[in-house]
Amino acid sequence: ISLDRFIYARGIRHVGETRASRVVMVTECSMSDNVAAEHPDVEFVRPCNLCPHMKRITLQGIADALEHLQHPVEIDPELADRARRAVDRMLAIG
Repeated sequence: ISLDRFIYARGIRHVGETRASRVVMVTECSMSDNVAAEHPDVEFVRPCNLCPHMKRITLQGIADALEHLQHPVEIDPELADRARRAVDRMLAIG
């Protein structure tokens, strides 16, 4: 299964499970368009973001990177702390 199909299927399932009337989709334009088409009763907030590299990512590539600890990403600790606080606030909202 390709990564985009996996995310698409999970996105559709998640929107259906939440039964929310409004959902924020932060993903590639066509992906959010497809999920929105499956749930016409839901209002989607979806900034259109095109990533030229997204189509090159595969589940196998992610699995290989995690298994072999390839492609490390180094992030400034202060930036990581700010990002963590932002994610924590989003999770607290539900």
